[in-house]
Parts: sequence; C-alpha cells; structure tokens
Amino acid sequence: MKRSIPILVLAVFAAWILSGLFQKPETGFHTREFGSLPVLMNGRFQPFDSVARNSLLQIRTKQSATTGDGSRITATEWLLAVMMKPEVADYWKVFRIDNGEVLALLKLPDNQEYFAYNQIKAQADEIDKQADRIEGVESSQRTVFESQMMKLYDAVNLYQQLEISLKPPSTDDFAAELVAFQKSVAAGDAAADARANGQKYDVSALNALLGYVGNYDTVAKFALPLTIPPADDSVPRNDWENIGTNLMQAARGGDINPATKYYATMVSAYRADRPADFNQAVAAYRIWLSDRYAPQLRKAGQEFFFSTQEPFYKATVIYVVALLLALMSWFRMSDWLRRSAFYLVILAWIIHTAGLVFRMYLEGRPPVTNLYSSAIFIGWGAVILGMVLEKIFRDGVGCVVAAFVGFVTQIIAHNLALGGDTMEMMRAVLDTNFWLATHVVTVTLGYASTFVAGFLAIIYILRGLFTTTLSEPAAKSLARMVYGVVCFATLFSFVGTVLGGIWADQSWGRFWGWDPKENGALLIVLWNATILHARWGRLVHDRGLMILAVIGNIVTSWSWFGVNMLGIGLHSYGFTDAAFRWLLIFVSSQVAIILLALLPGKFWRSFQGKIA
Repeated sequence: MKRSIPILVLAVFAAWILSGLFQKPETGFHTREFGSLPVLMNGRFQPFDSVARNSLLQIRTKQSATTGDGSRITATEWLLAVMMKPEVADYWKVFRIDNGEVLALLKLPDNQEYFAYNQIKAQADEIDKQADRIEGVESSQRTVFESQMMKLYDAVNLYQQLEISLKPPSTDDFAAELVAFQKSVAAGDAAADARANGQKYDVSALNALLGYVGNYDTVAKFALPLTIPPADDSVPRNDWENIGTNLMQAARGGDINPATKYYATMVSAYRADRPADFNQAVAAYRIWLSDRYAPQLRKAGQEFFFSTQEPFYKATVIYVVALLLALMSWFRMSDWLRRSAFYLVILAWIIHTAGLVFRMYLEGRPPVTNLYSSAIFIGWGAVILGMVLEKIFRDGVGCVVAAFVGFVTQIIAHNLALGGDTMEMMRAVLDTNFWLATHVVTVTLGYASTFVAGFLAIIYILRGLFTTTLSEPAAKSLARMVYGVVCFATLFSFVGTVLGGIWADQSWGRFWGWDPKENGALLIVLWNATILHARWGRLVHDRGLMILAVIGNIVTSWSWFGVNMLGIGLHSYGFTDAAFRWLLIFVSSQVAIILLALLPGKFWRSFQGKIA
C-alpha cells in the first residue's frame, strides 16, 4: 500500500492542476470575455484582466478584491465596477495602508488594513501636498513614512485614472449620451465659429457642446489604458488612443470610432444591469476586432489564459507540500514520504517550466528580462539541481533544497510583482541579441547554483545543530554535494560573465566598464573560486566549506539585487522598498546562520562535539 501512496499523491495534485483548464460557462455578465479584450498599456498589448491584476497588486497587494458585503471577486470584476460603476466601487476597501504615521495624518482608523476610496478622497489635498514635498527627496533618502505616502499617492492616482477609462465623469447612460453628443456637434461647432467671427451665435448649442467637451478633455488627458484602436487603415496599427481622445476628435468634426460606441454600449448595459446587452456588445466588439486586430486579440486571449491558470502560484503550493513531506521523511525515515516529495517536486517543476516558457512566448524575449523574471528563472534552475541531487543521493536533501528554493524564489517574485506590470522590459536589455540571451541564461544559472550550494550548507548546519538526523555519512554526502554544485556554479557564473562582456561590447562599445552589476557578477565568480581553492588547499574542512557556501548566499543576493538599487550604472533598475527590506532580512538571516555554524562542536547535537 505504501508503495502506491506517492502515485496517489501525485495524481491528486495533477488532477487539481488539470481541473483549472475547465471553466464553467459564465452566467450573467461575461466578465471573462471582457477581461480578454486587448488594450495598449505600458508599451505593450495586454488584456483588461492584466490591467486589473497589475493595478490591484499595486493598490491592494493582491490579485483579487472584496465587495462591500465581503464577497470575493476577480480582478476583472473589480475593474469593471471601477470603470463602469465607480460610485459603487468607491465603497470597496481595496487600498492597503500599513504605516501608522500615514493613517494618523489622514485621520484613518488604525484598526483597519484596507480602506475604501471614499475614506481616502476626503484627504486628497493632504496627499497631494505631501507628494509634492516628497517628490523632491531621492528615493534612497526617503523615510518609511515618505515611501508609504508616495505609494499611496501613486495608488490613488492609478485608481482615479482607471475610473475615467471607459466613461466620462458623472455620466450615467453613456450610449445615450453619445447619441446626444453627436447631435450637438454640428450646431455647437457652428455656434463656436460664429462667436469667433463676432457674429450672433446659439448660446445654448455652444454650452451643450462645451459641457461634453469639458468631460471628454479630462478623459483624454488622464484615462488609462489606451482602449481605442485605429479604425482607419492608413493609421499605424499601434497608434491606439483612449476614449476621450477619440471623442475630442469627434467634437472637431471627426468620426466616433466604432470601438468607442461598443464600449459605450457596454457601460450603459452594465450600469443598467442588462447582462444580455452587455454580452452582445462584447461579442460584437470581438468580431469587429477579429477582422482588423486578430494578432492583438489573440495575444490578449493567450495572456488572459496564462494569468487565469496561475502556473507560478500553483507551483508554489506544490513546492510547499513537497517541502513538508521531505522534511517529515527525515524524522520518520519513511521512504514513501521522500518519494512523494520527489514526485511533487517534478510536477511543480513541470508547471514552473510551462509558466516560464509561456512567458517567454508572450514576451518574445529570453527567460530573464527583469528582476521578476530572474527570480522565476533562478528558482527554476535551482529546482533542476535539487532534482539531480535527489536522483543521485536519494536522501531527501535534494527535495528539500529544490522545494525550498522553488518556494522562496516564487515569494520573492510575488513581492517584485507589486511594482506593476512584470512583462515590461527592463531598460538595460531593450536591445536584445543572441549574446544577451545566452548571457542572462548562463549567468542566472550560475546564481541559482550558488544559492543551491548555500542552502545545502544551511541544511548541514541546521540539521547538525538541532537534530540527531545528520549522520557522518550524511554529512560527508552533503559536503560532496556542496563541492560539486560550487564547481558547477563557478563554471556557469564565469562563462555567463564573459558572455555579458561580449554583449556589452556589441551594445555599449566596451567589454568591461566596472559597472556595479559587472562588479557583482565578478564577485560571485571570485567567491566561488575562493571556496574551491580553500577546499583544494585544505584550508577548510566540511564545516568551513559550509560557512563559505552560506557567505556565497550573501554575495549572490547583493550582486543579484543590491547593485540594482544603488541608482547608478547601466543596470540600476528594479528598486523597490519592499525588495530592499527583504534583502536586508535575508542577509541578516544568513549572518545568523553563520554565527550558529561557528558554535563549538559540543553544541552540535548530531556530532556530540566531534564536528569537523
């Protein structure tokens, strides 16, 4: 029976993954169909669903929201309400504010975590005042209060822009308003011309047109995202605009874009709670797009599918379960637990790989384009090494390393995603080529390998100190693992650094410029080489090797993240307060582990004073 348990565990989680591929037909408003419609934002085509998810991550730090009665809704459902029924969405508590000073300044209750826009907008003047002051302060010099205040300021601005993305302020029936607006244009323009020429003019006609234009001008200036594709074939396919811009052109005698009319129908139907009319308008707009913008519609649909499947989240859940099973196998010494963990790690890695490949397909870029994707890729490479170690040694160590690093890097990636769209290209790699693709892949595998060696060392230290499960053969086995992985890391980090120099020579005209990122990559190579030389020269034994490997975690984390946050050099991208805070926490944890490793041998339970 126990021999079949790992297969059953694998089957359960595989069924969970496959179940996500089948969704029930929508009743009521077809929000999924709407969520897969393409828009242009952040320099790329993406579905409304991605706009919603990325916006919620910045505002709420989650990809879902709750309504006033506590019901959980999807990101697209939230965005629909914000854009079409803002008077309702304004009461939903989606703004996360953690800082006590910010809460006190805005006179908000300190026993809440989330707040509604209606609670915040009363203090809009104070938020703007503080933002004007803080914008003159360098990011690295801002206090926690100032950083949190700017985060709130950006979130409020984003929310306000989304509110006017599909309808002008104070508009109830947008479809009916468009009809009235079209009727007012001719008379209004005639009245404006007559006034300009000093002739008698129709005041009511001019005022009616100006009333519309005032609202549409606001939308034209501030609305996000760009929702209206060119209807004229002579206009470039990427020259999308927002609804306000199109209506301002119509006010000057231009045509109202068919897309604007479709969206107006959707808004009116949604506000009047007419799902049949809403769904019909969405379907008709999709047909119109398929005749003119099939590639954009297809890409938006693919990204929508990718986001709704949530491969990285599902992989994270499986990594956690695998980690728990692998740890239990050490204490209970049950091989079926270890095998269950190994099978789950393989399943999680397959899902991880599918997500990584799908992102590459959507972006048309190498797997590493920014800090978010580097975290995803480092975890992917580390899991491969962990699986190889487990296949060779069959002692659960490889499973623990693979599952732990896979889980941790996914958490890091999630926190990096809080800054917004993760599929944006980072500045330093906009001009991609073959050497860039090979450089980022190879050097990132070097990072991953160094982390694997460090986490193997952590397992050695913690098991040796706090448990009696680390036998002498197991300790020697771990030492061999660390040594082998460091050899691998040295090779890949060195080759990746050289490839980076070749790419830099082609892109920037010099092979090496002592840029902070380049220095960090070199430091990783030198540190791994130092570990190997210390081992070859018998300057360190097993415990010393482990301490050096943990120091490698610190070196790699600073070279991976820290140099990006200096604000100087060609690689100064990706600074976030959250990332910097977590970086400091991680480094502090590694220092603590190093101090534990330096304790005298008598404190090591597994070796009872005979630690090497």
